[in-house]
Amino acid sequence: MLTSVRGLFAASLATGLALSAAPALASTAEDPAGFDLAAVAAASDVTVDVAALEAATPEISEDASQIGAESAITLSANVALTSDYRFRGVSLSSGDPAIQGGFDAAHSSGFYAGVWASSISGGPLYGDMELDIYAGWSGNLSEAVTFDIGALYYLYPTEDIGADTDYYELLASLGFTLGPVETTLGVGYSPEQDSLGDADNLYLYTDFGIGIGETPFSLNAHIGYTDGALAPPLLAGTGDDSGIDWSVGASYAAGQFEIGVAYIGVEGPSIEEFTDDAVVATISASF
Repeated sequence: MLTSVRGLFAASLATGLALSAAPALASTAEDPAGFDLAAVAAASDVTVDVAALEAATPEISEDASQIGAESAITLSANVALTSDYRFRGVSLSSGDPAIQGGFDAAHSSGFYAGVWASSISGGPLYGDMELDIYAGWSGNLSEAVTFDIGALYYLYPTEDIGADTDYYELLASLGFTLGPVETTLGVGYSPEQDSLGDADNLYLYTDFGIGIGETPFSLNAHIGYTDGALAPPLLAGTGDDSGIDWSVGASYAAGQFEIGVAYIGVEGPSIEEFTDDAVVATISASF
């Protein structure tokens, strides 16, 4: 960086002196930018290293572009309409449609932060909105392996009985790409919290995705295992604090829009509009 700054200063000084001594320096074929550097050297008492001056500007430009890239922040937004908001197999909208959306900011270093919200049917205890705030760091371990480490805070700002329902979760995942197949192995852990009944929760999951040739269609599948306060059977009132959720689906992408449909199920008792199997359709857009 010091080399570039010094080169810029030397070039500016030499050009300024030369212009005061020789006002009639016209553009030439050898220097389409406007100055004949050899003429500059001849018209002044300053010794000019022409090769060094010609090399200085590209070096400065390259450094400047790198500085801009390193400080780049990307902003994005998303919105979706789903026929049923399912969180790890459990309906949080009582089988009714939900509208969702969020905003994200990502730095070129890999750090990111965002907010996301969805309408829910949580009754007096949880209210009618879930608000998630999250941040983390992601990147590439190789051309085919990615990582993501972060934390997420679940808030229910419209609950109206003063209960402690908010909780947080620590998340980590690895992504693998092999041709058209993408696989994610992830874990989420919520430490003991009052809102979870002084219990903790562990969630392990695997996601699969594969594109269908050169078409805009893709297939996806998911399986997750919960052990703790948020296990679907426990939420359904069975007392069993472990359970499995799963889904299979397909999606169609067109520009910024995507339409998806999935069949979602959970292990344990089937409670209508809560833990029963369901076909869920979603249309989303990202900007």
